Amino acid sequence: MTPDMTSNSTSERSEAYIALGANLGRREETLREALRMLNAHAEIEVLRVSDLYETDPVGYADQPPFLNMAAAVGTSLAPHKLLEAMQDIEDRLGRVRDIRFGPRTADLDLLWMEGLTIASEALTLPHPRMHERFFVLIPLADIVPEQEPSGLRTLVDDSLIELGEASGIVRFGPPLFP
Repeated sequence: MTPDMTSNSTSERSEAYIALGANLGRREETLREALRMLNAHAEIEVLRVSDLYETDPVGYADQPPFLNMAAAVGTSLAPHKLLEAMQDIEDRLGRVRDIRFGPRTADLDLLWMEGLTIASEALTLPHPRMHERFFVLIPLADIVPEQEPSGLRTLVDDSLIELGEASGIVRFGPPLFP
């Protein structure tokens, strides 16, 4: 079995980490619905979720603040199939892709999956900018176990130290799920 396969792998279950964000509409309800939709998928189970954080936009600044969080999911889907399921959820929640880094009803990013390295047109793992962003790292720090074996905990801790004092992010509320 290769790490970048695109077919389902029903015999093995992997743990994946997803960043969720929203800055249009009813942000909290949208994120709650995204988690519900992930968990309702036959091959995805939401295992842990972070607190909610309100964050300043990055990249395109002329937009409302985001609510961000992270989720750990167990899945039997291969990485590309998990990404497809996540993009389907974004679409069902009204995501429009017209401005890069622009406003969105729902944004689900696959950040990490069992330490796999994938570089394809559709997917890059680990997520190429996650180590630069407080709005990803701080929620991940909430849910990545201390003894996580694939190296994600070390990456999160080291990146937070390197970035220094957090800015543009405040705790907004407790986890939305279950």
